Amino acid sequence: MEDSSLDGIKYQPTSRIRSIGTLLLAFVLLFSSCKVLKPGLPSPKTEFRGVWIATVVNIDWPARGTDSWEKQKKDYLNLLKFYKDLNFNTVIVQIRTAGDALYPSDLAPWSRFLTGKEGEAPAADEDPLKWMIARAHEYGFEFHAWLNPYRATFDLKTEVLAQDHDYFLHPDWMIKYGKKYYYNPGLPEVRQKLVEVIAEVTARYDIDAIHFDDYFYPYRIQGENFDDQQSFEAYADPNQDLEDWRRSNVDSLIAQAHRSIKSHKPWVQFGISPFGVWKNNSTDPNGSDTRAGQTTFEDLYADPLVWMEKGWIDYLIPQLYWSMDLEVASHRKLVNWWSAKVKHTNLYIGNGAYKIRNNSDKAWKRKKELPKQLEFARSLPEVQGNAFFSAKSLLSGKEDVVKHIQKRLYQKTALTPASHQKGELLNAQPEFLSQKEASNFYQLSFELHAPDQYQYALVYATRKPEQLDTTDMNQLIAKIHLNGRSVFNLGKKLIAKKGAIAVTFLDRYRTETKSIVLHLNETRI
Repeated sequence: MEDSSLDGIKYQPTSRIRSIGTLLLAFVLLFSSCKVLKPGLPSPKTEFRGVWIATVVNIDWPARGTDSWEKQKKDYLNLLKFYKDLNFNTVIVQIRTAGDALYPSDLAPWSRFLTGKEGEAPAADEDPLKWMIARAHEYGFEFHAWLNPYRATFDLKTEVLAQDHDYFLHPDWMIKYGKKYYYNPGLPEVRQKLVEVIAEVTARYDIDAIHFDDYFYPYRIQGENFDDQQSFEAYADPNQDLEDWRRSNVDSLIAQAHRSIKSHKPWVQFGISPFGVWKNNSTDPNGSDTRAGQTTFEDLYADPLVWMEKGWIDYLIPQLYWSMDLEVASHRKLVNWWSAKVKHTNLYIGNGAYKIRNNSDKAWKRKKELPKQLEFARSLPEVQGNAFFSAKSLLSGKEDVVKHIQKRLYQKTALTPASHQKGELLNAQPEFLSQKEASNFYQLSFELHAPDQYQYALVYATRKPEQLDTTDMNQLIAKIHLNGRSVFNLGKKLIAKKGAIAVTFLDRYRTETKSIVLHLNETRI
C-alpha cells in the first residue's frame, strides 16, 4: 500500500535543469538540509513507553526454560538495556501464562517456560520475580505484572502439567475449546481463585501495575462450541441471554480485581490491553469504521467502555496492530475512535512492532510505518503513550527503524503518566538536610516523610541557574531508584560545569514533588 499523500502524483520530466552540475547541486542542497527540515519532535515530559515481554512458549524471554538462571538473568538484563537506551519507561512482563507462575506461588505451579519442567522450582537462590522487578526499577522502568487469567493450558498435552495444576485439582473448572483448556469464566469459584492470584502478586511484590491482555472468552473457532451451558443455567439472571451473561462474568472479574488491587496497594495500577476493535459499525453505529472478523464485545465478551465508565481500570491499551490506512482496520481510524471514547482512564496505543517486514501488508515493509503511528498518537491529546508487542521485535534486522524512533521520537526520557485514580499528595514537602563529599561523588541526604511512598529522585541540572526548569526533559540528568532510602549519591562527572541542580521526588502515584534547588557554588554543596 502506498502513502495516500502520493495518490495521483506522477513524475514529470523537465528541461529546466540544464546541467549535471545543477542537478548535483540540487541533490546536495536537499540532503544537506534534511536535519533542518526534520528535527526530532518535541519530547513530552510524560509519555507511556512500554514493551511487552512475553514468556509463553519463550517468545521473548527466557530463550529456553532449560537455560541456567545466570543465563536467563543475563538475557533479561540485555532486554532492559536495549529498551533503556531507547528511552522506554515500562516493561510489561508476563508472569502467568496458563495456570502457572514465574514466581513461587501457593496458588499455581512453577512455569515450564521458566524452569524447563512445570512444577519444578528454578535452580536459584533468589525469587526470580523479585529479582526481575528490582532490576527493572534500577533501570528506571515501571514493572507491570502481566497475567493471563482464563487460559488454563497452552495445548492439549496435559501430561506435561504438574499435579498441583488446576486442571487436576479442579477439573470441573475446565472447558476444552479448540486445542486448549480454559477456566470457565461463569463460575464464581473461578473468579475467586483468579482474584486470589492477583492479590498474592500485589501483596508480595513491589509491582507498579497488574496487567491483562486480550484473552477473555476465547476467540471464536468455526464449528466449535464453548460449552458453558450448564453454568449459564445455574448462574444467569432470568432476564439475561447467554451473551450478556458472559459479558457480566468478565465485568465481575474486572471489578473484583480492581477492588482487590486497590485494597492491598492503592497506588498499584490496573491496566488492560483489549483486542483493538470494540464493534464494527455494521453491527452498531457506535462501532468503528472497520470490518474486523471478530470483535472484543461480540466475540470475546469484553466491554472496555463499561470498565472505563465504572472507573475499574487505570489505563487501557487497545491492540491496534494494523497499518495506518489498512482498509479493513485502519490504525488511524481506530486511534481516533478510541480517543473519542476514552473516559476516566489513561489511553495508550498498542503497536504491532512484530509485523515490521514480517507481514503480507506491504505498509509494514516501510521503515516509517511504526514511527508514523507513534507520531500520530502523540498528535492527539487523549493519547498518552504507546506499547510495543513484543520485546524481541526490534532486536535484530530493524536497526533503521530503531534509529529513526530514537533520533526523532524518543530522543529524551519521559516520565510515566499519573493515573486518573492517583492518590492524595503527601502533605509534607521533602527537605534537603545535608551533603557529604567524596572523591568522585556527593552524597545528598533529605528528609522524606513516609519514604516508602517515594520511588525515584529526579535530578535536573543546567549551566545557568536562572534557566533551571524541571519541565524541560533536556535538563533531566538522573533518575535514581530510592528503594525506601532518603540518601543517594550523585556523581561529580554528572554535574560537572553545572551551575545549579534541582531535585524532585516521584511518589508511587507518579506525582512529582516541588523542586529543591541546590547551587553548586554554595558551601553546603
